[in-house]
Amino acid sequence: MFKNKWKVAFLSLIGVLVLSIIILTIMIFQPVEKSTIIKKQQGEEVPFAVTTNREDLTKLINHYLEKEGLNGPIHYEINIADQVELYGTLPIFNTDIQMKLTFEPVALENGDLLLKQKEISIGQLPLPVSYIMNFIANQYNFPDWVDIQPNDEEIYVHLTEMNLKNGMLVKMKTFDLEQNIIQFNLLLPTE
Repeated sequence: MFKNKWKVAFLSLIGVLVLSIIILTIMIFQPVEKSTIIKKQQGEEVPFAVTTNREDLTKLINHYLEKEGLNGPIHYEINIADQVELYGTLPIFNTDIQMKLTFEPVALENGDLLLKQKEISIGQLPLPVSYIMNFIANQYNFPDWVDIQPNDEEIYVHLTEMNLKNGMLVKMKTFDLEQNIIQFNLLLPTE
């Protein structure tokens, strides 16, 4: 009887080992569970949200204007404070006359930016806004994606048509100067 207990224990141990090997083999050869893989669609862009402030955006815009040589014969620069300000000088009779245009920015749902004319001054001389905006449109070298609309007294900035390197696109989300929050998406192509 003593011999039968050892025999049963030995056979039970062999059975547990064989069963363990079978279970391990089955588990090893089962496919791995995959989580859903996000597949790109052709022509899809990946958005990166960018948040900045007035000071940093002013530096970026003026650097872009200088680098791209968008000033033309008349020098101008942008300042973003409580409103968007365009400062420039007009050479008249060997004298530089200063001008200032102020705009209220509006972020549009399509990602573009609308700058509504608030006030304009050339030296101390008041002139009709549409006349000055028409003059600026003819004298300044603006990129194709900036549309000056003198009759509506506004500038439409087609950010979504702006050509950036590597096919990137820009879409404006928020342009809140009162809270000093400027947000936009950089859309990077996946191809």
